[in-house]
Amino acid sequence: MNRRELIGVIGGATLAGPSVARAQPRMPTIGFLSSRSPTGFAFYVTAFRNGLRQAGYFEGWNVAVEYRWAADRIDRLSALAADLIGRKVGAIFADAQAALAAKAVTTTVPIAFSCAGDPLKLGLVRTLDPPAGNVTGVAFPVSANAMKRLQMLHALAPKAAVIGYLCGPDNSLAEHERKEVETATRAFGLTFRPVHASGAAELDRAFAALVHAKADAIIVSGDEQFIGLRDQIIAAAAGRKIPALYNLRPWAVSGGLISYGPSIEDANRQCGAYVARLLRGTSVASLPVILSSKIELAVNLKTAKALGLAVPQELILAADQVIE
Repeated sequence: MNRRELIGVIGGATLAGPSVARAQPRMPTIGFLSSRSPTGFAFYVTAFRNGLRQAGYFEGWNVAVEYRWAADRIDRLSALAADLIGRKVGAIFADAQAALAAKAVTTTVPIAFSCAGDPLKLGLVRTLDPPAGNVTGVAFPVSANAMKRLQMLHALAPKAAVIGYLCGPDNSLAEHERKEVETATRAFGLTFRPVHASGAAELDRAFAALVHAKADAIIVSGDEQFIGLRDQIIAAAAGRKIPALYNLRPWAVSGGLISYGPSIEDANRQCGAYVARLLRGTSVASLPVILSSKIELAVNLKTAKALGLAVPQELILAADQVIE
C-alpha cells in the first residue's frame, strides 16, 4: 500500500467521521466496521465508496461515514459496534466478523456484510432470500476452483514438483480450502506441503519451513488476515525466488506473480450499493443475500521476468488484468 492510499484511507476515517457529522447534523451517517486495520485495505474502502457513488451518495457531500477498525482485535468489535449505534448511524457496512459483532449489539439498525464463505454456516443469516432480521449482504467464494489454480501455476512453473501451501490458523473455512488444494495437488501427481502462519511474526518461520520442504512453488490461502500482510508475503516469496499464486487481484497489482479468485472489490461495491438502499429505507427483507460469482485473473509480467518464468500467451489472453 503506497503513502497516498494510506493517507486517503486514514483521511477518510478522520475527515468523514465525527467532524463531518457535527458540521452537517442532518446528513445521514453510515457506520463502517472492520475487524482489520486500514493498512493494506485501501482497495476494500475504495470499492465500498464506489458502490455508494453509483447509488448517488458521495462521502462528505450528502453522506457521512464513521470508520471503526478493530486492527485484528476481535474483542474490540462489540464496543466499536456499540459506539456506532450510539452515533445513530442509519446502516452499517461490515466484514463477516464485524457483522456478527454488530448483529449481537443491535436488532434494528440494518447491517450489510461482505464476507468470504457461506453466510449461513457463519451464522450471519438464517435464510438467504428473504434474509430474516436486520442483516443482509454479499458473499463470495473462499477460493476459486483449486484444480484451475493448479493448472495456472503449473503453466508458469511446469517443473514444480512440490507445492507449498501457506495458510492461516485452523478453522472450518480454512480447512475446506486446504482440502481442495491438497486434492488438486495430488491429482496432478505433485507433493503437497502445507505451512501455517498466524500474523506477521510467523511469516519468516513459515517461509523457512517452505524452503526446508523444498517447495518449488506456493499457493497462498484466501485467509483474510493475509491481505494486510501481502507486501511482506510477496517480498518473502520474491526473495526466495519462489513462484506464488494468490487469490485476489490486489496481490498481483502489488507485485505478486499471479492471482486467480473472487473479486472482493466487486463484492464490496455491491455491498456499498446495498448500504445506500438501506439508508434510503429499503427493508432488509427485500434485499436477498447476493452470492457473488465473479472470478478474475491477473498476471504480473514484471514479476515473472524477475523469476525467469515464461508466461504462456493463452494465460495472458485469459487475464482480466496484465501488469507490465
